[in-house]
Amino acid sequence: MPASTATPAWQALQSHAKTLARIRLADLFAQDPGRAARFTLGIDGLAADFSKCRITNKTLDLLQALGREADLARWIERLFSGEAINTTEGRAAMHMALRAGPGASIAVNGEDVMPAVRTQLARVESLSTAIRSGTHLGFDGRAIRHVVVIGIGGSYLGPALAVEALAGVQPTGPQIHFLANVDGGRLEQVLFGLQPATTLFVVISKSFTTAETRINAEDARAWFLAGGGRPEDIAQHFLAISNNEAAAAAFGIAPERMLSIWDWVGGRYSLWSAVGLPVAIAHGYPTFEALLDGAADMDAHFRSAPPTGNLPVLLALLGLWHNVALGAETAAVVPYDSGLEKLPAYLQQLVMESNGKGVDRNGRPVTMPTAPVIWGGIGTEVQHAFMQALHQGPRLLPVEFIGVLEDRHGRPKQHLTLLANLIGQAEALMLGHPDADPAKASPGNRPSIAILLDRLDARSLGLLLALYEHRTFVEGVIWNINSFDQWGVELGKRLAQRIFGEIAGETPGTHDASTAALIARVRAV
Repeated sequence: MPASTATPAWQALQSHAKTLARIRLADLFAQDPGRAARFTLGIDGLAADFSKCRITNKTLDLLQALGREADLARWIERLFSGEAINTTEGRAAMHMALRAGPGASIAVNGEDVMPAVRTQLARVESLSTAIRSGTHLGFDGRAIRHVVVIGIGGSYLGPALAVEALAGVQPTGPQIHFLANVDGGRLEQVLFGLQPATTLFVVISKSFTTAETRINAEDARAWFLAGGGRPEDIAQHFLAISNNEAAAAAFGIAPERMLSIWDWVGGRYSLWSAVGLPVAIAHGYPTFEALLDGAADMDAHFRSAPPTGNLPVLLALLGLWHNVALGAETAAVVPYDSGLEKLPAYLQQLVMESNGKGVDRNGRPVTMPTAPVIWGGIGTEVQHAFMQALHQGPRLLPVEFIGVLEDRHGRPKQHLTLLANLIGQAEALMLGHPDADPAKASPGNRPSIAILLDRLDARSLGLLLALYEHRTFVEGVIWNINSFDQWGVELGKRLAQRIFGEIAGETPGTHDASTAALIARVRAV
């Protein structure tokens, strides 16, 4: 059935929302000394405090009714059992298999995929170890010092986030560079100062036809050959992660330098596959394994915990509460740790590409808002930028603060200042500040969630990212949409390919007046 705000569960929730609109968060805390403890939930190493959301016990009960109405428990089992729940593409969404334990047996389309998964992970370990140890050498016998990762979307955001988040003061492996945008200036920035003989390229593209990735990879190959590399050296300096072996081979990549992605792994869920090779190269394979282990722990929690104690389920329901019941069109994500600087961008893709849908699973128009606009930045920087709008602006702008308790840099003054600002911002949003001068007053009663990691290590990062994956899935289930396709992205790609041909000299096709004029302007340059 389509998700609709006309169902009994939604009607009850919306009526309840009108009642709570007259209640202040500060009063809820004053009336209930145990509120903070009761509305904090976590698993080992990660805890979420959602007590500063405008909710009561009744709110949570009504939100849980949404899950029951959508048959959420059955959908979770369908996800984990490998059913083809990505119906428009006829595929399973079984990225959890990539991080399952060594004894797991998981079937997709009736076939146990775990032997193939373990084979690929063994190759990730072997390749990353060879590169890090210096046994994989460049064409002149020197060790690889730089690795350029070429990919876009899920082939870029997850690995780039993890490489940066887990970096220490001193790199322990080759320096990793990411090239995503098809921008000549960015290509020049990445390659400046590098030497072909000590540079390795990792080309990540599931289809090996993604236009941006192919163009950048071809230019990188030309740079390599112009800098002293020979055609026969390409096999030594280029790796491919793809499920199109023929296209990778035609590019010049040797079979022993190819790793696989399966069609049951969506791009934005591919960090856990061989796409995570840059993490293993940068920080060592044991670190990559710990990342997988953390995600697997969240998988187990999500699948087994009851709805009332299930962290992805609860955070998803709170997201729906803000987005649909309270009318918040956006959600801000503000990490108070520079290692998580790329998290807002990562979540933009995860949430908005997954759930930015206008029709339900049966092709009918949705009748309520789906994915909110995800945005954010690093605290305390954003306190001198957009936090003004959160405190005093007229819109409801829920925010999720993410902090790390352990000071891994040995700079307690800076670290405690970060955490103090996180806590202070959340309290200020809730309490507000009365003032006789309206320009100086803050109304307060603004919702926030605080997610605290004990430490920012590989396991905790795996927990956090898998938490957001499952949360996104739960929201999609309740909206009755397919969270695992992205046909809007495909449309843009097709039109760009057509227009590129016209710009390059083909006879222009039929376009609206604006598009035709823009093409003409570019052709005239």
